[in-house]
Amino acid sequence: MLDRYVNLLESGEVVAFPTETVYGLGADAKNPDAIQKVFDIKGRPADNPLIVHISDPNQVKYFASEISDDAHKLMNAFWPGPLTLIFKKKPQVLDVITAGLDTVALRWPKHPLSQELLALSGPLVAPSANSSGKPSPTKAEHVKEDFGEDFPVVDAGETEIGLESTVLDISSEPYTIYRPGAVSSDAIKKIIGKDVRQDKDSSKNETAKSPGTKYSHYAPEAKVRWISSSGTTFVDDALYLLHSRPVPRKNSRVIHYEGDFNNMAHELYDRFRHADHQQLEYVFVEPFSKEQLQNPIVQALQNRISKAVS
Repeated sequence: MLDRYVNLLESGEVVAFPTETVYGLGADAKNPDAIQKVFDIKGRPADNPLIVHISDPNQVKYFASEISDDAHKLMNAFWPGPLTLIFKKKPQVLDVITAGLDTVALRWPKHPLSQELLALSGPLVAPSANSSGKPSPTKAEHVKEDFGEDFPVVDAGETEIGLESTVLDISSEPYTIYRPGAVSSDAIKKIIGKDVRQDKDSSKNETAKSPGTKYSHYAPEAKVRWISSSGTTFVDDALYLLHSRPVPRKNSRVIHYEGDFNNMAHELYDRFRHADHQQLEYVFVEPFSKEQLQNPIVQALQNRISKAVS
């Protein structure tokens, strides 16, 4: 099933494939020309580093110059899964991957097709398979919307989580989460026994250490706005994403998740894209409470929606 895609990757082409988070745009991590194609296809700025996806934690040693006891604990606890770890890199890691930084981001994804593809192809760089700045793809059809019907995509239907991985920098202490995801700071702390800092100002960094932090991301053409705390006035040319407050009237453009934040995360980018298909002007989202923000998926939703708003 995957032979065609492996052959394309080995010949320096770019292939989209599913992970448990979103679809990734894969290219051979040893081929600088193939990696440059990823930047060109996405319209991605060159100072935005890429995540290298691997098929075995033993491959970390080919990229990371230092693998601490904490790193081993985290890999054993959360890999394969939605956690990206940032290490000090070895000199041979291509600068085009790391945006010239002395660190490299690595992840072992959980999706069985991504594992099979990576085992056959070797490590791949794989940012989200969408035009830069747009909502990340959670279906193969999203990839084709951005890059055309003939673009090679390993189609596995919808992704499970729907939001990108947690990115944790363990290259120096204190460890820092640059992008929240399904793996929470509390879960990380339980494994390593250390506090983890949540980065608040990565968008201001001259060179961001993590994807998804420096530039506007995740936004549809429709304007994304938080719903005012004073109440909701429903307009016709908008989509409403609610999770807790009552729905004043039935409306096909009012989606109520009834506290199911996992489903909200799973559908968020697809809802954004549907708003554009319907040529709606706005997407209004109900804000989250402080109590709800204790949930790591809600933290990730807050992060992605805030970046879409900005």
